[in-house]
Amino acid sequence: MALSATEIDVVVRELTPHVTGGWVQKVFQPTPAGITLVIRARRRTLSLFVSADPGTARLHLLSQQPANPPSPPPFCQYLRAHIQGSRIETVEQVGGDRIVRIGLSTKEGSRSLMAAFTGKSADLLLLDAEDRILHSLNHGREKAGQVFAPPPVRPPTTAKPGREEAVEGDEGAPFPVSRAIERRYQQRDRESTLRRHQQARLAQLRRSIKKAGRRVEALRADLDKAARYQDYARYGELLKSNLGGVAKGQDDVTVVDYFDSTLPELVIPLDPAKSAQGNMDDYFKKHRKYLTAAREVRPRLQQAEQDLQAMRAERRAIETGAWQPPAGPVPGSSRGKKAEPPPRRARPARSGPFRRFTSTDGVPIYVGRNARENEELTLKFAHSDDLWLHARGTPGSHVVVRLEKGVEPPHETLRDAATLALLYSDLKKSGKGEVIYTRKKWVKKTKGKIPGTVTVTQEQSIWINLDKTRLQALKDRSR
Repeated sequence: MALSATEIDVVVRELTPHVTGGWVQKVFQPTPAGITLVIRARRRTLSLFVSADPGTARLHLLSQQPANPPSPPPFCQYLRAHIQGSRIETVEQVGGDRIVRIGLSTKEGSRSLMAAFTGKSADLLLLDAEDRILHSLNHGREKAGQVFAPPPVRPPTTAKPGREEAVEGDEGAPFPVSRAIERRYQQRDRESTLRRHQQARLAQLRRSIKKAGRRVEALRADLDKAARYQDYARYGELLKSNLGGVAKGQDDVTVVDYFDSTLPELVIPLDPAKSAQGNMDDYFKKHRKYLTAAREVRPRLQQAEQDLQAMRAERRAIETGAWQPPAGPVPGSSRGKKAEPPPRRARPARSGPFRRFTSTDGVPIYVGRNARENEELTLKFAHSDDLWLHARGTPGSHVVVRLEKGVEPPHETLRDAATLALLYSDLKKSGKGEVIYTRKKWVKKTKGKIPGTVTVTQEQSIWINLDKTRLQALKDRSR
């Protein structure tokens, strides 16, 4: 159950004196519907959690930091770009309702983070100074430009017995109301997280089982085809003993099968377009295929069948409620990075061939090492809306910043990526230069040219001086 209007009033009164005047140092999105603002205020660091989950909508200070996904979701990226570094001016409940406005002073002007804890319509929105919607957790930029209209002011309500007392426990805690709310929802959050991981893993398993089933069928077909060549070494040996009696153009030849103790006659089919020697070579070649299949395909088939059986067993465990996520990173919790189903050997992640960095804002940046990798990074790996960068007018690496559709690159991320484009180019020695950037959809392969040669349109540019501090920070976050 989400917080009531009365409980929201209690927790807002508790946290407002401590976060007002503080600076938003970092923004995280640990859950699909919840964000964490890391605030530095009065010589202490506080973490304010705001959730728009319909069933557990709430806000409170955290005593423990939740785990965050490796790549920030689009709404988190947008908040990092626009309110990170802002000053919190006000925290107020709107009209006594289940809506809280966090007033912010940013480099772009006044902004408001509006948290609506209103059941199924719960949402988080960033508003400008005129209360126009800039971005929404649930609707992205669809409502951009529309004026946010809060519901009519509600008359004061009397709290239900026991409701306010439920958030005034934990008197020994620094923030007793927040701590009580946090404890109330911890079990629900764990159950919700487990369900989310189960569904993600189940969807992944269904895809993997379907793929593994096709692989098993293909390997069985290969074995069945190769099994037809099992006796072909025998035919080759019999032809070898009768080469002089076979003329080109024959469809078959009848020989005595001396491999059989009864010495029966055996008719061996021939290709009339080939000589006796050519037919014999074909039979030996096909028998080698049979031996290769028996040596290589059969173990692969056995392993594939074991993998399929293990995945089906794990699927049954999820469907019956007996599954628990493994220790460490939970399958399905990272965007674009999926763990292989056990006991299958893990394959390297798609980003493996390239240099990988993480920007100041936590956004992945990929850098090609050579012409072949540049071409693969730009034309196969990069998505249409990713940001593409390259040092202007000189040989160098292609650089790609992974972005969600409609999300603008944060300023520091742009400078980080441009710094890498300059570092891995022929302008490195000069320590400065111009870097062009555009969306990947405006980068096309140049036909007839060497790998990695592209044509770029709708580019913009940025002037970069190699900053040793920035470079060291990027290298510390590299993989």
